[in-house]
Amino acid sequence: MSGKDRINIFPSPMALSLMKTRLKGAQKGHSLLKKKSDALTMRFRAVLKKIIDTKVMMGEVMKEASFSLAEAKFSAGDLNHMVIQNVSRAQTKVRTRKDNVAGVALPIFEDYQDGNDSYELTGLSRGGQQIDKLKKNYFRAIQLLVKLASLQTSFITLDEVIKVTNRRVNAIEHVIIPRIEATLAYIISELDEREREDFFRLKKVQEKKRIAKEKEEKAVAARKKEKGLEDVDAPNIMDDTYDEDLLFS
Repeated sequence: MSGKDRINIFPSPMALSLMKTRLKGAQKGHSLLKKKSDALTMRFRAVLKKIIDTKVMMGEVMKEASFSLAEAKFSAGDLNHMVIQNVSRAQTKVRTRKDNVAGVALPIFEDYQDGNDSYELTGLSRGGQQIDKLKKNYFRAIQLLVKLASLQTSFITLDEVIKVTNRRVNAIEHVIIPRIEATLAYIISELDEREREDFFRLKKVQEKKRIAKEKEEKAVAARKKEKGLEDVDAPNIMDDTYDEDLLFS
């Protein structure tokens, strides 16, 4: 890989250890994010199925509620003014709670009853049965609307989080990990090359020492032969006072 595909770092044993640690962390993070993405995708599909089922049911309930309203108006006449006069505050309210899915907080809406029905006597003289049926049908429609709102909110939240998580997974898999691996390969190759150079340099030094020692031994032997001396010792090549120029000439 080219220099652009790796991290700009000086090759050293410490850098090698650092890159190995970063690679291990990146692989662990990729694994965790992949599991998180899978868990969110499973919940996303389950929510989508519930939305479809709820919308189908919502159509049937609203159709039945509209038919009940027509029946109530036919039996009891116009109910608008009676309902408005008897209603002071809403009895059906909505509260929220949080549901945690793989670290993602999903808002959940729930309906509940607050107080009694203040218009329970509406239409008691005529059409009471149809009005009671109307109230039950519309109450069921409200429950489905709250459930549908909760599901659609969770659906949008999961969709955004899944997109972000998948982008992170792809970035780690296709950018970060390859860059770290390329950097590791570069550091290892540089350290190996440096080791080969040191070994070659050491061999050259040893070779020069050997050649210098052989020359000195030959020179000592020649002097002995010329002077007829046998007790002339060769200088110690490892002595600090020895001329080091022989080693690097």
